[in-house]
Amino acid sequence: MPEQLNATPPLATRARIRIGVAALVAVIVVSGAVLTATRPWELAAACPPIADHPSWSVARRWDEALLDAIRRSLPNPPVHARNLFHLSVATWDAWAAYDATATGYLFKEKVHAADVPAARNEAASYAAYRVLTARFIKAVGADTSLSEFDDLMDGLCFPISVTGTDGDSPAAVGNRIAKAVLDYGKTDGSNELNGYIDPSYASVNPPLVVAKPGITLVDPNRWQPLQIARMLSQNGIVLANGVQQAVAPHWGHVAPFAIPAGGTSGTPIDPGPPPRLGDPATDALYRTQAVEVLRDSGLLDASRDAVMDISPRAIGANDLGSNDGHGHSPNPVTGRPYAPDIVRQGDYYRAVVEFWADGPNSETPPGHWNVIANAVSDQLAPNLRIGGSGPAVDRLQWDVKLYLALNGAVHDAAIAAWGLKGRYDGIRPISMIRYMASLGQSSDPARPAYKKEGLPLVPGLIELITKEQTGNGGPMAALAGHEGEIAVRAWQGNPADPKTQASRVTWILGTAWVPYQLPTFVTPSFQGYISGHSTFSRAAAEVLAGITGSEYFPGGLNYWTVKQGSFRIEAGPSADIVLQWATYYDAADQAGQSRLYGGIHVQADDFSGRIVGSTCGRDAWVVAQRYYAGR
Repeated sequence: MPEQLNATPPLATRARIRIGVAALVAVIVVSGAVLTATRPWELAAACPPIADHPSWSVARRWDEALLDAIRRSLPNPPVHARNLFHLSVATWDAWAAYDATATGYLFKEKVHAADVPAARNEAASYAAYRVLTARFIKAVGADTSLSEFDDLMDGLCFPISVTGTDGDSPAAVGNRIAKAVLDYGKTDGSNELNGYIDPSYASVNPPLVVAKPGITLVDPNRWQPLQIARMLSQNGIVLANGVQQAVAPHWGHVAPFAIPAGGTSGTPIDPGPPPRLGDPATDALYRTQAVEVLRDSGLLDASRDAVMDISPRAIGANDLGSNDGHGHSPNPVTGRPYAPDIVRQGDYYRAVVEFWADGPNSETPPGHWNVIANAVSDQLAPNLRIGGSGPAVDRLQWDVKLYLALNGAVHDAAIAAWGLKGRYDGIRPISMIRYMASLGQSSDPARPAYKKEGLPLVPGLIELITKEQTGNGGPMAALAGHEGEIAVRAWQGNPADPKTQASRVTWILGTAWVPYQLPTFVTPSFQGYISGHSTFSRAAAEVLAGITGSEYFPGGLNYWTVKQGSFRIEAGPSADIVLQWATYYDAADQAGQSRLYGGIHVQADDFSGRIVGSTCGRDAWVVAQRYYAGR
């Protein structure tokens, strides 16, 4: 950017100027009388506004700073949902401290200030700064994240050297709030002091070596860690030992915002166990869902030229916990039908997987919904009305109320979802497909490789490899030498050059099946049941519908363009794909569906996650309103 006359000094220079002036005017004596000292925080009144995004509130600025820090750090959805919630508590409590009606979540004091908006900005910033600095001081990317926090304080003209907690100055109030939040976090059940580890968990199954066909399981209903030669986190951080460690199976015991405590079972909301192989009541559903995983994998064919309409007129409006919707007509905001959005199927399904994967600059699903919520707020501003009615509120009030409800909801969604992951230890599709294929087929006792726990035979999708199939010109010629084993017609796996190549859907060994993911990632490092994506997304959608007063996005339509050639897993899409959603629920459902297409969940994980997430979101919205109203 070209230099300008009278430009604002650089942030570091401004900090030095601010502290120097504060020291000079700390005590002023006139005619023997000591006047009121000019304190460092009072200089913020003359602070030049931050040029970038002038409409952002301080709560929004701190939310954006946290999202940046999450993108640099190791992706850990429950931990970052908690960080988002605790930041939201810090900024909410700072706002509520200066309101006669509202109730703080942890900090219950009421304080007075001559300039309430300025005091709120200052208290919220000190509270946010102290919480985030403590949380990210040992995180991956800490140097950059802590520097960003410092720079934001500099830009707001709040000296980080002000650390006192005594008195009613806004800085002291903010520092006290931060202390309350950080003290609370030490005893909330997360085991923060020991790196959020659950020392009691151990997988019953040995690691699955992904690169080698085959599998060994002790229990086909329990989670299996993966062993990957070069294992990276979703945002590209190298993970040392190559064997997955379960993330946060104890999280159901973390203190929630609005849902009940997890109790001894660590399951605040318990829909019961997932389908289980060999269980008379659910064995058939287990098999059916394994087949559906392979059907979804078969959709990921880059050469699939058939077209489909992906506009809200054709997709969306599902009942909760299902994919039974047939779209919306008309747009209730404009009164006109939604325009069709015709795309190649070979691009669409892969675009859905890649968009909702939250990588490589992943703010994780809870953070992704903060991004969506912030965009919605920008569209609605300045007509921001809590619940969609009543008087318009300023941006700070809107943001602190939105974040308290939204991040309370995703925090509770993490507790509910990971509580079920910890209790039921549900298997992932890569293990269930490979295991059943290793046993054989379960459809015909008269044919070879029969085993009642094997994969069902489905013509064109799951078949027995025969010499006729592997002969010259046969559809399974590449599988010659594996006669008598099980083949599945699915996505072939990662291409040699993902920038220029896309893998076909073809016949592969069932014991070598992989989901549509990066070869350095393959499947998340935690149990399948229930889907975190589905739970987080529906919880957030419920809050957005509550606080805006409508389930529809502003204007009845939201969209995101997946640019031609932007895929990471393989080459594609062949043209821009515009993903569209009429409602927050439609977007949330697609987030859950993306994990089915990507091969890392089954329908029970997704549908149960949506239902549990709905409870988390609705409860959070109800409880948040009580804090708004001082109840």
